[in-house]
Amino acid sequence: MQDQPTASELVEAVADFIRNHAMPQLQGHAAFHARVAANALDIVKRELEVAPTANPDERRRLTDLLGHDGPLEELNSELCARIEAGEIGLDTPGLADHLWKTTLTKLAIDQPNYSGYRRALEESR
Repeated sequence: MQDQPTASELVEAVADFIRNHAMPQLQGHAAFHARVAANALDIVKRELEVAPTANPDERRRLTDLLGHDGPLEELNSELCARIEAGEIGLDTPGLADHLWKTTLTKLAIDQPNYSGYRRALEESR
């Protein structure tokens, strides 16, 4: 068992250091790249927090849609191929719901302050 801090806490601490201590001392391109680095660390932190629940849920939905289990990446590739081939479409039971939930999860990680995402969350309550 690992002691504190967690990976998420470490990533948050580094982002905080970059944002609040390093960036104010930087100018121009260096300040811009520091901001990009801090934002990337924020995404990693959210991924660490969301993925342990979201990935198994996504895999379950894909297993139901495709009729078999497998690694998440392979299931997603197969879903894309079957949509492209016209074998699966929005009329396929569960597909629209799967795509919507997957999109919301990706927004929760990448752009949690996006107004459309916030609105969708409010509407789903």
